[in-house]
Amino acid sequence: MPVVDIVIPVYNEEAALESSVRRVCACAEEVLPVGWRVTIADNASTDSTQSIGEHLASEIEPVRYLRLDQKGRGRALRTAWLSSESLVLVYMDVDLSTDLRALLPLVAPLLTGHSAIAVGSRLRRGARVVRGPKREYISRIYNRLLRVSLRVGFSDAQCGFKAIRRDVARQMLPSVADQGWFFDTELLVLAERLGLRIYEVPVDWTDDPDSRVHVVDTAMKDLQGMWRIRNRRTQVDYFRRSVAEMEEPASAPPAGDAIPAGRDHRGSAALDTFGEAA
Repeated sequence: MPVVDIVIPVYNEEAALESSVRRVCACAEEVLPVGWRVTIADNASTDSTQSIGEHLASEIEPVRYLRLDQKGRGRALRTAWLSSESLVLVYMDVDLSTDLRALLPLVAPLLTGHSAIAVGSRLRRGARVVRGPKREYISRIYNRLLRVSLRVGFSDAQCGFKAIRRDVARQMLPSVADQGWFFDTELLVLAERLGLRIYEVPVDWTDDPDSRVHVVDTAMKDLQGMWRIRNRRTQVDYFRRSVAEMEEPASAPPAGDAIPAGRDHRGSAALDTFGEAA
């Protein structure tokens, strides 16, 4: 059984899929000290993504192809994570905007049991970001609104580079309602309300100029999601009781391996001032 499952949600990504999957496999083989797998979660693509995904799965042993009949990034992650037996579940955008050298720092605190969730951050000190002013402005405003309206302690909800322990995911996912782009923000907000430890890794991130994500439309949907969960307390008390029962990962890197540098907090830890970024 692979210890780390790297899930890449895709929709009509025939141009980027093969090269991205091969790059991820090469990186995982080089840096991960445990067994791994790459799962392609296909959100009902209508181009040749399916045939490319199936070919990669047949050619490369650690690659799995998963086909969904409905669109939605959140739906793809939920389905792939719940079907996985791996101890650590990763989410990674297919455009690989995040430098893959951050993969080990992302999963290490979960493998050791140090944290429940790990997220890449473009807004922590030490991160290096290359993107246009429009995306930079919208990202900063969005994360600022999250801090003000939901009083969160994590710095970057939107970076497509996250990981969660399997036991935590199975406890939490039934309470995460969103099936689209707001899915991982909702997951992080719930985790923080439960007092779970969230580990942040500053990342090097380069904007994909060919990205088909409509920034303004996505931001509007995210604002709707923020409004929906602002006063939500459903099932939080139940999950607080369940947190103590969550199993610890049974496998870890070799003894003596240090957790790569990052930043962690539990629940509503003290916030850095907005604007702290490289």
